[in-house]
Amino acid sequence: MTDSPFYTPTHDRDRLGEVPASGTRGGQVLLLGDSISIGYTPGVCRLLQGFKTVCRPDANCGDTECGLENIHAWLGGHHWEVIHFNWGLHDLCYRHPEARVYGNRDKVRGTQSVPVDRYAANLRKLVRVMRSQADRLVFATTTVVPGGEAGRFSGDEMKYNEAALAVVKEHGIFIDDLYDLTRAMPASSFIAPGDVHFTVEAYEVISRKVAQSIREVLSKG
Repeated sequence: MTDSPFYTPTHDRDRLGEVPASGTRGGQVLLLGDSISIGYTPGVCRLLQGFKTVCRPDANCGDTECGLENIHAWLGGHHWEVIHFNWGLHDLCYRHPEARVYGNRDKVRGTQSVPVDRYAANLRKLVRVMRSQADRLVFATTTVVPGGEAGRFSGDEMKYNEAALAVVKEHGIFIDDLYDLTRAMPASSFIAPGDVHFTVEAYEVISRKVAQSIREVLSKG
């Protein structure tokens, strides 16, 4: 996995294994997203094996600013049947350069990475680019932020999801509601209290939802 300023837990990075990178090998389905999407990617690949080839960038896609800088490289000049995408958790995160928590997260002294209005504007630009290189798009709502997270306020994900849904509904984009799925998960689904990342077992549940959504959007013809 390439270097990235956006933190990805080792147990998520290690799960990528032999997943083909979008810039080097074509496939039918592209997954774009942060470390949460990295965590569910291997399960989606396995569940769709023999049906569709799934790729993703060899990177954490970070926030929408990072997305705009890298989207053309991640698409790899390839036309995709489906792009399943999410940005959100890194956009809504508060950071401070002197914070000692990984990712410089600090919701007391920090500044929000990408305010919600700019997030929506960035997402609108990203959708326009992706639509030009895909038959179908699927937006995954941002997963739940547990209480006690060092750089994120629980509830901000709902504001960002609301802004994102306004954008994707303009374009008739299929919605994979991972927020609704993860908010119902028990606390034991997270790798630690106040951490947005999930256990391997929880990622399997999320993977099934993502794979189901991809199959559903493809069945619509």
